Amino acid sequence: MSKFQIDIDFGNVDFSSLETEDDFQAEAKKLLPAALVKLGETIGEKTWEELQKGGKALGGKLKSSQSEKRKFIQETGKNYQRSASNRERQELEDYIVEQLRKHKQNDG
Repeated sequence: MSKFQIDIDFGNVDFSSLETEDDFQAEAKKLLPAALVKLGETIGEKTWEELQKGGKALGGKLKSSQSEKRKFIQETGKNYQRSASNRERQELEDYIVEQLRKHKQNDG
């Protein structure tokens, strides 16, 4: 089981053009920015849920409207995209390559 729990949009990928390792790497680099945002949003959603649980446990009231939640998640996604370390970027890029290979194998 991978540590990445995100759905990557392969809708615009031309799998027939992916033949060499460089092809897979280049495609992964194109998909990386959106994948970083999605991963950050996943982290943001989990963080939001934990904050809500923690706030209720302390008897406090937190902003819990859907618009506040959506804004928090989107901001977390953008922040993660900007601040992800080189190691995190490389790990996610490797994961994307792995997913591209699986997708090509299953469809091809």
